[in-house]
Amino acid sequence: MRVTIDGVPSQATPGQTVAGALLAAGRTSWRTTRVKSRPRGVFCGIGVCFDCLVTVNGVADVRACQRLLVDGDDIRTEGP
Repeated sequence: MRVTIDGVPSQATPGQTVAGALLAAGRTSWRTTRVKSRPRGVFCGIGVCFDCLVTVNGVADVRACQRLLVDGDDIRTEGP
């Protein structure tokens, strides 16, 4: 499957979550906290916390650990 991560084309495996694709692309964090700008990525992995939030296809605040990829998804992170 083909997805885009922050404007960069990437390959993904069917059945993979957004978090899995980000980790496979070498990204261990993809947003920072509002206070002290601490890096965040996957923490709980079950959708309880809010550490893995990303924007997928223009929809903000998607839990990357819960969302399964669809071919052509456009994933946007907040950095780093």
